[in-house]
Amino acid sequence: MGRLTEILQLAQHRAHDLKLAYEGALTPKEAHEIWQLAPGAKLVDVRTRAELDWVGRIPQAIEIEWQSYPGNKPNPQFLELLRHSVNHESLLMFICRSGIRSNSAAKAASEAGFVDCYNVLEGFEGDKDAGGRRNLVGGWRYHGLPWTQS
Repeated sequence: MGRLTEILQLAQHRAHDLKLAYEGALTPKEAHEIWQLAPGAKLVDVRTRAELDWVGRIPQAIEIEWQSYPGNKPNPQFLELLRHSVNHESLLMFICRSGIRSNSAAKAASEAGFVDCYNVLEGFEGDKDAGGRRNLVGGWRYHGLPWTQS
């Protein structure tokens, strides 16, 4: 069994155990490794434009807001923009700040017929620590994965 298969099976087992409505759940490091190993895999960043501008971006990620800032209103064009941005059968990994909105995006994409959807657990900034700060417990940035500041 190759490394890609190993990671995907682990993510699928997590999804099964957590009773998720999509293919799998990945850690940030696993998502990054899949992105390197599977040329057709796409990372879809669903954070708001404000988050991307103020907090940072992941190079080569596809950016489609799940909710708009301000007001956190759902993006009614999300699925349409996704259809125009990726191949219907691509392996899709969704990421947000902490893994909550990307969970919803992965579920919606799966329900819309995208066949290979994964959520990136911990998201870009991870959960808050005991002091209410992010980037200290987990997440894409915490793990030292590629990102840029606008």
